[in-house]
Amino acid sequence: MNLSKSKYCQAVQCKKILWLDKYKREVKEEIDNKSVLENGTNVGELAKRLFGKYVDIEYNSDLNKMISDTKEALKEKNTIITEASFVYDNNFCSVDILKKENDEYMMYEVKSSTHVSDIYLEDISYQYYVLTSLGMNVKKAFIIYINSDYVRNGDLELDKLFITKDVTEIVESKKREVEANIKETKEFLSNKSEPNIDIGSHCFSPYDCPFFKYCSRNLPEKNVFDLKGLNLNKKVEFYNNGIVSYEDLINSNLADKYKDVIDFELNGKKDKVNKKMIKNFLDTLSYPIYHLDFESYQEAIPSYDGIRPYMQIPFQYSLHIEDKNGNIEHKEFLASGTGDSRRELALKLINDIPKNSCILAYNMAFEKSIIKYLASLYDDLSEHLMNIYDNIRDLMIPFKNRDYYSKEMHGSYSIKYVLPALYPDDPDLDYHNLDMVHNGSEASDSYFKLSMLEGKELEELRENMLKYCELDTYAMVKVLEKLKDSIK
Repeated sequence: MNLSKSKYCQAVQCKKILWLDKYKREVKEEIDNKSVLENGTNVGELAKRLFGKYVDIEYNSDLNKMISDTKEALKEKNTIITEASFVYDNNFCSVDILKKENDEYMMYEVKSSTHVSDIYLEDISYQYYVLTSLGMNVKKAFIIYINSDYVRNGDLELDKLFITKDVTEIVESKKREVEANIKETKEFLSNKSEPNIDIGSHCFSPYDCPFFKYCSRNLPEKNVFDLKGLNLNKKVEFYNNGIVSYEDLINSNLADKYKDVIDFELNGKKDKVNKKMIKNFLDTLSYPIYHLDFESYQEAIPSYDGIRPYMQIPFQYSLHIEDKNGNIEHKEFLASGTGDSRRELALKLINDIPKNSCILAYNMAFEKSIIKYLASLYDDLSEHLMNIYDNIRDLMIPFKNRDYYSKEMHGSYSIKYVLPALYPDDPDLDYHNLDMVHNGSEASDSYFKLSMLEGKELEELRENMLKYCELDTYAMVKVLEKLKDSIK
């Protein structure tokens, strides 16, 4: 069996992905998409319940077993089969949900996304090609995806959580195109000479390519794809016009703010410090300062009332309280990982932060959105929470406005770039020195593991989650310290 629906979709993106995966797998880089896959699995399992009783074809590394199990299940006159598996001319696919009514079939592809993208249409078109080529009478083809406006209130309402889109006309119109793509892909893979396909937007869309580092290995060490903040289409446009290196870019029609970044990098310019603007920012603060950072998770299937799919749900915060003499007190909260902890977090937060306090966050839009959401949930806590909301200041502003800038920030004002630029040799401020949890994604993944662990394993994970979040707010203390030193 030469192709599957996932490999076909990779070929649609770029056939060289499949070629390199076959002949040069050692240059492949791992892309962390574990949470995406977990969401997809959870959504797929839930969607199986949409149409009532069903026969599930269990995964087997021997695909022939799945195909034979499907044939057996199809002996029923009317049935619903999940993961129904077929092969035609060495092209394999498993259909998420297949409904059989007499000699007619309806196929459903389930996605954990909140919209229908072009690559999903390619996916189901490939499946439609396989089934109809086998002589099956497929009357309808649908994509099932998540309704982002759905808010859970009580039991899950599957008919409201999911949206079903009829794509029959599209898949019918693409059948010849799919056939041609399959033929071309198989001929492409039969050639053992490495194909000469240049890099471009297809390296990043619809998915990041695990071979981009290999395919871009001959680019200058500092090149257009390294430039933070520049639109991908603009990067590709520059590249296609031969404007690739930083030296090329600084002499191009690139916007001045990007040229400024390149100028710092190429010429090793000293730190830029706008003392007046930094002082103006510092004058907006008052002591004690409450340095606040939340950690949150997202889930496609809302677990509790008042949650929409993929809403940011807080489960942890860190708080460093700094007085005018530089004395520091640390407070924190981390949910147990079992049950709904939103109110518990909100209560702890208003206990830790008095009204009319000066709160500092880095990229405050996120913290404000969390607090506003919590205030909307709990009327009795709303006044205090909105008081916190109204008193948040953003530590990111001096760096976003380039009032403080160094070449080590590489054009970014993310704290993950700002902090090492300000403190390059401080191991206590290096996220790489943490154990288990090094970034927000790992913190979210760790939260989902809490309910599965116990004893020393649970204790160790919680400890490392707390250390990570604590570093986020301690980093803010140190960044503010550097700003204060810069105007002396």
